[in-house]
Amino acid sequence: MAQSKDAARKLEEYIEKIHYSDRYSDDHYEYRHVILPKQLLKMIPKQYFSPDDSGTLRLLEEHEWRGIGITQSLGWEHYEVHAPEPHVLLFRRAKDYAPPSQPAKYRDARRK
Repeated sequence: MAQSKDAARKLEEYIEKIHYSDRYSDDHYEYRHVILPKQLLKMIPKQYFSPDDSGTLRLLEEHEWRGIGITQSLGWEHYEVHAPEPHVLLFRRAKDYAPPSQPAKYRDARRK
């Protein structure tokens, strides 16, 4: 039990050290890169890695990258991996992205 608490504490420490770049853009997308601590990369489930044994992550779905501690606003897509630095994840989203609006009943319920 103490070992799992220690692992959870270490995981939280690593998540706090995730680095988020400033955003940059072209005509179609805005981009950012996310740098994971190398220790966190070692804790990621094996099924998140490319099957070719290159040591790089495969492209992750939103629920997967959020599940390893990456927090970003809505609309970001993990679109590229950089093999020389597998702890760097590249994200993009449409330059004109607008988050979906909440249904009126939820919006009104929060105002009460």
